[in-house]
Amino acid sequence: MKKNEKYIGEVERLGFNGEGILFNDGVTVFLPFALPGEKVEYVVLKVDGKIAYAKLLEIITPSISRLKPICPVFTKCGGCQLQHLKYKDQLLLKAKTVSDCFSKIAFLSVDVLPCKYGKLEYGYRNKLQLPVREENGEVKIGFFANNSHRVVPISSCPIHPKWSGDIISAVKEFLAKSGTTAYNEATKRGTVKHIVVREVDKRLLITLVITENKLDKSDILIDILKSKFKDFSLFININKLDNNVIFGEKFITVFGKSKFTANELGVRYEMTPQSFMQINDCMRGDLYKTAFEFSKADKDTTVIDAYSGAGLLTALFAQRCKRAIGIEIVKEAVECADALKAENGLENMENVCAPCEDVLPEIIESLKGQKTVLVLDPPRRGVDVKIIEAIKKSLPERIVYISCSPQTLARDIGLLIGTLEVRNGITVKTENPQKSTYSLTSVQPFDL
Repeated sequence: MKKNEKYIGEVERLGFNGEGILFNDGVTVFLPFALPGEKVEYVVLKVDGKIAYAKLLEIITPSISRLKPICPVFTKCGGCQLQHLKYKDQLLLKAKTVSDCFSKIAFLSVDVLPCKYGKLEYGYRNKLQLPVREENGEVKIGFFANNSHRVVPISSCPIHPKWSGDIISAVKEFLAKSGTTAYNEATKRGTVKHIVVREVDKRLLITLVITENKLDKSDILIDILKSKFKDFSLFININKLDNNVIFGEKFITVFGKSKFTANELGVRYEMTPQSFMQINDCMRGDLYKTAFEFSKADKDTTVIDAYSGAGLLTALFAQRCKRAIGIEIVKEAVECADALKAENGLENMENVCAPCEDVLPEIIESLKGQKTVLVLDPPRRGVDVKIIEAIKKSLPERIVYISCSPQTLARDIGLLIGTLEVRNGITVKTENPQKSTYSLTSVQPFDL
């Protein structure tokens, strides 16, 4: 198989990222936007040993599961991978992806429950995050193309509500009327770098990330936004660094309230521009309810919420249990959790600001003999191996693991159950696995 050569083949299955996978003379070919069962023509872009990456040229025989995508920049923008696949088949794929991760990574055969999903296939995202760039004299607002910093311009986005298009047109109008410049990555000049928007109960937290200490002529933008939205706040975030981090440290409220109050399953909480929230409002409550059901926690249970963020899940457990302890390394998030505790009068909620690996072993040890549940909700990289070892020593009664990455989830469960071990700093299959203290009882995917 050679680079730039064209081939014809049949797609056998889908990969973890939704790309088609086919095989050609012992080489595994990854082909985005191709579906299983399709006969396709493709051109090879890169060959790396027994793996090749290719571009789809023609679908000779289409799959019955194929749809015409509703987004005009699908395949160009790096945001979506599966709009060409019928939604019911997307759900089957996602459940199968979880199952495959457990079998291929953790060597565990798992019965994965059907994927839960919300009522909205489109328009479901409560967060919009867009680069603003000046390229060849043209202002571009959109998403980065896959694996690049080239902006694909958009006028709206189907997976966001209607307000996404209104925000884009408002910022474009402001730039044109005010003379404010968009950021140019080549020259490192220009003012506006990103737009970040959060929707909270039909209210918008709108942030422009800029390279200056203030936004000149902001009154023009405020008037434009007033003509489009009833309830919003406008912020600037100052980020003068040329890096891949969107937010700088400093936020300034330009118009409206500095935070919005919302309610989730009876817990009142505050949202600021930098607050974390699950992006699908329809599914967030269902996710948290399921976590509580799986925990089997009651009024006699102490719950440890590791990687607790701003404390919403910790508070939900505190309302229903004897005691809830949240552990979070980010100081600002812990301050939000403390405010949430006070707002809801939760005296049995404790927030600890520290790395999980430093304090979790001692906390679990101090609760030995008590009815305890450990909730793990780590970032995409998964749980630190020190925490895995601490859990295996202190043995909390039950563990609920909420994951945004089935790959690291499977790895961590394999380490907890004993099908995997760390050898010379590398996670490998255990040669002679012993009977584990823990067993895996339920795996429930959610399509967010």
